[in-house]
Amino acid sequence: MERGLYIAASGMLSELTRQNQLANDLANVSTAGYKADRVSQRSFGELLLSNTKTGETIGRLGLGSEITKFTTDLSAKPLKQTDEPLDLAVAGEGFFAVQTEAGVRFTRNGAFASGANGTLVDQLGNAVLGPDRRPVTLAADGTVASTAVGVFAVANATKAGDALFTGTAGGPATGSVKAGHLEGSGVDSAHTMIEMLGSLRAFEASQRAITTIDQTLQKASNQVGSMTG
Repeated sequence: MERGLYIAASGMLSELTRQNQLANDLANVSTAGYKADRVSQRSFGELLLSNTKTGETIGRLGLGSEITKFTTDLSAKPLKQTDEPLDLAVAGEGFFAVQTEAGVRFTRNGAFASGANGTLVDQLGNAVLGPDRRPVTLAADGTVASTAVGVFAVANATKAGDALFTGTAGGPATGSVKAGHLEGSGVDSAHTMIEMLGSLRAFEASQRAITTIDQTLQKASNQVGSMTG
């Protein structure tokens, strides 16, 4: 089979993965505390081409591309003032902790609310935990003290969906809770759109390469088939 088809197809698959990542980032451009992802690509390897008659080196041929890893930019982003008493943000390093059905998870999204039992909950209804890792109880006036909400240092933070992270809590973090604020999303919409357009162009180039190779093979097959001995 024509090697070029595999090379072009691998490029298309890599760009599809990249586009899914960029689309997810764009969908969360307004999500408080969202952390943008990055993907790394590399070549499968290279093949050294040479002239079969003279042995002279012609050059190198890439064998296709692949996505090697996903990384998440966990750096803190600027805070936005909302003046909502249950909007909380971590100023600096650290994560809020919430109790989910799957266990304790961590988040930077502090758009919290009042639960039915008078506790502080996230947008999914998960109880927000205090420094003692117990649910935070709201005051009689429906507010919450910043010191009542835990901020934890988390090692190996990994996205688990719905703005939640898994990881290992290593005790209190250096960041502090700021009420009436939310952390901005980590997505730069303009930059991400430019990356998306570049990825689409790369995908289209690989698609055109496959079409050209297919037409060449079809033409060669027809010509060979029409030859008489």
